[in-house]
Amino acid sequence: MRVIYHLAGLDCANCAAKIETAANQLKDVENARVDFSSSRIFLEINGADQRLVKAALQEVVTSLEPGVVVSDHKPTKEKPVLLTMRNLAFAGGILSFIIALFVPQGLGRNGLFILAYFLAGYEVIGQAFRNIKQGQVFDENFLMTIATLGALIIREFPEAASVMIFYRTGEFLQGLAVDHSRRSISALIAIRPEIAHLKQGEKIVDVTVENVNIGDVLVVHPGERIPVDGTILEGFSSLDTSALTGESIPQTVQAGQEVLAGCINLNGLLTIQAQKLAADSAVSRILDLVENATAHKAPTEDFITSFAQYYTPAVVGIALLIAVIPPLFFGGVFNDWFYRALVFLVISCPCALVVSIPLGFFGGIGSASRHGVLVKGSNYLQALHEADTVIFDKTGTLTSGRFTVQKVEAVAPYLPDAVLRAAAYAESFSSHPIARSIVQAYGHTVEQTEVQEVEELAGFGVKVSWQNQTILVGSKLLLERNGIKVEHAVQAGVYVAIDGVYAGAIVLSDRPKKGAAKAVKALQEMGKEVIMLTGDNAAVAEQVGQELGITQIRSELLPHQKVDELQKVIEALDAKGKVVFVGDGINDAPALARAHVGVAMGALGSEAAIETADVVLMTDDPHGVVEAMSIARRTNRIVWQNIALAFGVKLIVLALGALGLATLWEAVFADVGVTILAVLNSLRIITPQRTASKRIL
Repeated sequence: MRVIYHLAGLDCANCAAKIETAANQLKDVENARVDFSSSRIFLEINGADQRLVKAALQEVVTSLEPGVVVSDHKPTKEKPVLLTMRNLAFAGGILSFIIALFVPQGLGRNGLFILAYFLAGYEVIGQAFRNIKQGQVFDENFLMTIATLGALIIREFPEAASVMIFYRTGEFLQGLAVDHSRRSISALIAIRPEIAHLKQGEKIVDVTVENVNIGDVLVVHPGERIPVDGTILEGFSSLDTSALTGESIPQTVQAGQEVLAGCINLNGLLTIQAQKLAADSAVSRILDLVENATAHKAPTEDFITSFAQYYTPAVVGIALLIAVIPPLFFGGVFNDWFYRALVFLVISCPCALVVSIPLGFFGGIGSASRHGVLVKGSNYLQALHEADTVIFDKTGTLTSGRFTVQKVEAVAPYLPDAVLRAAAYAESFSSHPIARSIVQAYGHTVEQTEVQEVEELAGFGVKVSWQNQTILVGSKLLLERNGIKVEHAVQAGVYVAIDGVYAGAIVLSDRPKKGAAKAVKALQEMGKEVIMLTGDNAAVAEQVGQELGITQIRSELLPHQKVDELQKVIEALDAKGKVVFVGDGINDAPALARAHVGVAMGALGSEAAIETADVVLMTDDPHGVVEAMSIARRTNRIVWQNIALAFGVKLIVLALGALGLATLWEAVFADVGVTILAVLNSLRIITPQRTASKRIL
C-alpha cells in the first residue's frame, strides 16, 4: 500500500536524502522516496497500521531535522514566516558582529565575535551533535561546526564568526529561493474548483465539488471555473481552456457540448449536467499527474544522490590528510595546514548538486505543463531529451480522426442506403471515430434494441446480428477471413457483408491535423527520425505520409503488429537510443507502454491511452511533441549547467585551498553561494520564455 506524507519545514536537500535513507530502514516500510521539490515522502508499506508508521517516521525525521513535521495534508501557509526565534537570534549575531568591528582589540572584541558566532550558529552546532548521535556524520552541519570551531581554536575569532554568519545568510537565501520555486509550481496547479452551484428545483445551493454526483445539474456563472466534467444543457459562452490545454484562444461552446473541469467560463451563464465525479474529472487527473511527477526521479538525480554519499566522506578524508601529513613528515606549520584542511571541509558539502538538480527537473515539468504537456516523471523528461526516434500512430494522432463519409458503393441487389443503414446499426455500439462517422452519415435514429450478439473484433471490425441477418463491417481482411470475396477494393473505407455476401463499401476521408506537417518538419530538423504506423491500407498511408513529409511508413497493422514494429525499431537502435511513441486510441496502449516514452493525446484520446502513457498532450496537437522535446532539452541543459557550475567552482576552490590561496570566505561561497546560484538558474526553467505564450498551466 502506498501512502504520502508532507514534510512541513523541509528546506535542506541533503537532509531530505538522509530522511529517505532512514525511512527505508523503518519496520513495515518496503520502500521510501523523498521528493524534496514538493516536500513529500512516498512510502510503500506492507499493510501495517498507518498511524504507527507515521509516528515512527516522525521520530526519525525529528532526530534528523527537529523543525520538520510529518503531516497528512499539505501545509496551508503560502509564504515563509520570517519572524522566528532562530531568525531573531541570527539577527542578534549579525548585530554583535557589527558592534565588534568598532571595538578596540582585546577581550571585549573577541567576546563579541564569539557571541556573534554562537548566536548565528547555535542551531547548526546543536544539529551537528544530534546527527553524530544518530550516526549521521558527514553533512553540512558537521562540516561547518568542525571548520568554524577549528578557526576558534587557532584564535581566528572574526573569521569563525563571519563564516558562520555568511553560511546562515546563504542558507536563509537558499530557503527563500526553494520556497519561491515550490510556490511557483503550486500556483501552476492551483486550478481545482472548490465550490459548485447545485440546482435543486428553483433553488441554487452551494456545495463542495466533492459532493457533486453524476447527473447533478450545476450552474456556472461568468468568471467561474467549471467544477466537474459535464455536458451543457443550456447556455452559450466562451471558455478559457488554457489551464488544461495550454491553448490561449478561447473556445466557443453551446448546448450539447462536453466541457471539462478547470476551464473558465468567460461570459455566458451555463447550465451543465455532471458526467463525472470530481475525483475522476480532467482537472483532478491533471493535478495528480503534475503533483506526482517528481516521484519518478531521472537517472541524473539518482546518480548525484548516490555520488554525494561517497564524495563528502572522501573530501573529509583528504582534509584530514592535509592537516596531518605535511606537519608530521615535511616540517609544515600545523596552523597553516590545519586552516587549509578547514577550507577543504567547508567546500565538500554537496548541497548545490543535491538541491538544484531535482528543482531543475521539477521546473521542467512545470514549464511543460504551462504548454499543455503533462510529463509524469523527470525520468521521462530526461528520456525525451535522449530520444532519437519518434513513431506516430496515424488516425487521431497525425490525422484529425474525424472521418466523413464520401460515398457509399453498393453491389446488386443491395442499394447504397441499405448498405449504409446496415453499417450504422452494426457500428452503433462502437466509440471508434469511423463508427461515429458512419452513424452520423446515416442521419436517422438507430434502435439499438434491434441489434443482438455484438462482437467487437479488435483491429478488424465488428460482427452483429440484426433483423435476423449477420452483418460484418470492417476491413477487407475481415471479410476474407470469413470466406467472403470482395469484388473491388476502395482506397479508404470499410467493407460491409450481409449474411455472408459482399454488399458494398463505405468510402471515408480523414485529413491530417493542422499542425501535423509542421511538427514532423520540426522533429526532422531536430535530427529525429520520424516513422508512421497505421492500420489503414498502404495507399491511404502513403498519401498521408506524402502530405506530411514522412518517408518511413508501416501500414495495414493490427494492434499487436504495431508493438512488433516498435520492437524492431528499438532493437535496431544502439544501447543509448530512445524511442518515443505517440498515439491516442485504446489500441495504442500496448505500444505506449512498450516505448521508452509513450505520448498520448489527452483531450480526445482514450483514458486507457492516457493512463498508460508517460507524457500527455492536452492540446491533441502533434506539435506538442516538439514542445515537450524542446523543454526536455532546455531542462537537461540547465541541469548540466548546474552540475558544471557546482563541480567547477568546488574543484577550483579545493585546489586553491590545498595551496593555501583560499580562505574560509571563498570556501563558504563555493558551498552556499554556488547553491544559491544553481537554484536561481533552475528557476529559469519555471519562468516562461519571452517567446512563449502566457498560459496558466
